[in-house]
Amino acid sequence: MNSTKKRFTEAYLGVYGLWLLAFVVAPLLLLLIQSLNVPGQGLSLANYRDFFTSGPYLAMTVNSIWYAFLITVITLGISYPLALCLTKLKHRQFWLLLVILPTWINLLLKTYAFIGLLGKDGLLNQSIEAMGFGSQQLLFTNGAFLLVAAYIELPFMVLPIYNALLDIDPLLPAASRDLGASSFQTLKKVIWPLSMPGVKTGVQTVFIPSLSLFMITRLIGGNKVITLGTAIEEHFLVTQNWSFGSTIGVVLIIAMALTMALTTDRKKKKRRQRK
Repeated sequence: MNSTKKRFTEAYLGVYGLWLLAFVVAPLLLLLIQSLNVPGQGLSLANYRDFFTSGPYLAMTVNSIWYAFLITVITLGISYPLALCLTKLKHRQFWLLLVILPTWINLLLKTYAFIGLLGKDGLLNQSIEAMGFGSQQLLFTNGAFLLVAAYIELPFMVLPIYNALLDIDPLLPAASRDLGASSFQTLKKVIWPLSMPGVKTGVQTVFIPSLSLFMITRLIGGNKVITLGTAIEEHFLVTQNWSFGSTIGVVLIIAMALTMALTTDRKKKKRRQRK
């Protein structure tokens, strides 16, 4: 029985290793090689030099980090109270399903739904006009971009926080209240620290994809929001400068890796190592 299980595990790990090699490691290596392969110069670091000495690209980098930060903060501000409420509801699995349900819908369809909602003749503008106000420019604004991006990323923040809150021993908050702590103090000193692993996971799953958004910036932001994701799309599909587009992709991957390193739960990692 043990030998069969061992063979199955080895076979599974072998297939999984091949899958990682073919669809993760190989594409990353190709991207790195492409970024170093400068037309007319061969292998060179010229693309990286141009990127880090270019004002517009450095501004795009700051822009990408800033918008990813805002999306993460907005999503966290909505998700934490929502997850906290979900844990206290009677039919919480049903309400959690409603939160997850939008992830089953194609991203492009959701984006076009918001275009219909925020457009000049959209439902929101019709409601504003019905109240006696003039038509407002809601679409193609920074606010619209942040709203749609936060809505799309919301389930990915709610789920890890919800799971972390469920893992908290209910006797701990009860003991805090018995010792005279208020609800806010219990939340601040007991629940928030214990749910931090879920918060960190949520930050990872929201901040990292938000760094490379490009479709929403075009359809909702109207190209007023320029990020590195938009620049990559331009270089690969418009200017056909795949070498420089790959360079920006490598920079984004490094930024994502740094984000993961900074938000990794080190205590949990140490506990696993001890085991």
